[in-house]
Amino acid sequence: MFEADFASCVAVVTASAVLSAGLIFLLKPLLARHLLAHPNERSSHATATPEGAGYGVMGALLAVCAGLLLFATLPPPSLIPVLAGAAVLTVVGGLDDAHALAVSWRLLAQALVALGVVLLMPQDFRLLPDLLPLGLERALLVIGVVGFVNAINFLDGLDWMTVAQVVPMTLGAAILCGLGVLPVSIGVLALTLLGAMLGFAAFNKHPARIFLGDAGSLPIGLVLAYMLIYVAEAHIVSAILLALYTLADAALTFFRRLRNGERVFSAHRSHFYQRAVTQGLRVPQVTARVFWLGLWLMTLAIAAALARTPAVDISAFLMGLAGVWFVLFNFAKGR
Repeated sequence: MFEADFASCVAVVTASAVLSAGLIFLLKPLLARHLLAHPNERSSHATATPEGAGYGVMGALLAVCAGLLLFATLPPPSLIPVLAGAAVLTVVGGLDDAHALAVSWRLLAQALVALGVVLLMPQDFRLLPDLLPLGLERALLVIGVVGFVNAINFLDGLDWMTVAQVVPMTLGAAILCGLGVLPVSIGVLALTLLGAMLGFAAFNKHPARIFLGDAGSLPIGLVLAYMLIYVAEAHIVSAILLALYTLADAALTFFRRLRNGERVFSAHRSHFYQRAVTQGLRVPQVTARVFWLGLWLMTLAIAAALARTPAVDISAFLMGLAGVWFVLFNFAKGR
């Protein structure tokens, strides 16, 4: 049985970080020759930069999780469906990085992976048993997973931007696991992704030497969505808080572009964090704001999960919403 003590948690994070950094270091020359992201009118970088660091991140996550599954006993829920789904999306994302796939094919692959992951969840798993029948709840989960995968993909557009979102989310989930709120296997998944992203962060610091690419952002979105589903099972307000910035920036931008008649799945630079850079904020200023907001939302999520009272839930959600509004307003205003 895996013991979720402090030393074991540090070991998982360290192993994942070292392996992720090592794989990225080894892959970088190959990616620089064959997988370059060239600047265009929608880019936030000025020079051709290799992408595909997601192979290293996901390679580390899959290897560490596989090692734990082989040599330690993890209690339910099983991580095998989400790890298999992440491997599939790594391949799909890599193909898209190399030769842009049609939006329909990308969405189909994401939907099939999400469907498989959701259908393989425990039969007795329910989020809202008193409000929704099982079939409708599972259908909404599939839609939610696909939506969150794309939200992470949409918000992977600046150096350290994905790191700034993922680190507070995974750290929050790991702390909730340590407090007995989440299953140990979900805590292990969170710790492994946390470590893998820290390994990647060393290469993605502004100005970035390498990007994640869709080979990273798509499976990372899937892993986070799976983790957040179990956070929601434990305390739904906490799950909303952990993902609140990502959901707000992605959703508000999506509906604004839809209202304006734009092609909502085409590349663009109109997310709030991208507008902030366009209007004068430096990249590190933007990602620092996202990171500190993520830590604030993480703190509120943990407090709400521990208190489990309507008063704390409402207060935490309103304080989280105020923080997100402040950051988005700051981004829209610019310098």
